[in-house]
Amino acid sequence: MSFSKWIGAAIGWSFGGPIGAIIGLALGSVVDSMSGDKLVYEEGQRTGGYNRTQQTQPGDFEVSLLILASIVIKADGKQDQRELDFVRNQFVSMYGKERANQAFRLFKEINKQQNISTRQVCLQIKQMMEHASRLQLIHFLFGIAKADGAVTEDEVAQIYTIAGYLGISHNDYESIKAMFYKSADNAYKILEIDKTATNDEIKKAYRSMAKKYHPDKVIHLGKEHQQGAEDKFKQVQQAYEHLQKERGF
Repeated sequence: MSFSKWIGAAIGWSFGGPIGAIIGLALGSVVDSMSGDKLVYEEGQRTGGYNRTQQTQPGDFEVSLLILASIVIKADGKQDQRELDFVRNQFVSMYGKERANQAFRLFKEINKQQNISTRQVCLQIKQMMEHASRLQLIHFLFGIAKADGAVTEDEVAQIYTIAGYLGISHNDYESIKAMFYKSADNAYKILEIDKTATNDEIKKAYRSMAKKYHPDKVIHLGKEHQQGAEDKFKQVQQAYEHLQKERGF
């Protein structure tokens, strides 16, 4: 499949709005450098572009992820090769080498753009993307930030800002953030409860979080995104098991 058909066939609402402008510019640069390829907005033509959908399509999630990843990588004023490698490796693991190469080619063009509005991009995502997929975006962004061995204050601040614009609650943000830090109270943060919670409250919180982070919540994004969802789900299970052992229930 050609590059333009790969991206065009899988995208719906992100062909419109501020995200559409960003990927349009990036795609134009990519296609201009490729002989014999033609830009084809297949799904965008059928849906009329920026329309609400029942569920986020894989292509919409991908381009949203690429744009937000670019914003986070630039947050500390420098681009570490380990962060770029993390993005590439994640795409290889999710999509396979050929599709990952196409996605990373687009990512590099997006990364060259200097005037991306975080707020406008996130508000479009918030309007069009369901909550479970937005949680998955935040989880991935923390993985990028930690890829160079440490999450800087600038990166944390940027992801926090993104989470706010995406309509992610403070508790959900802290839960995902705790999955990337080691501290004595991580298990409580992941389950979104206080240390004063009773055993029954811990059990109730576990059931709630297991439901919220269940991999089936993002099954519509394709099997390639199941691994990230499974990672979050396992963290919830481990947090619960830790508290079970600590409290002896």
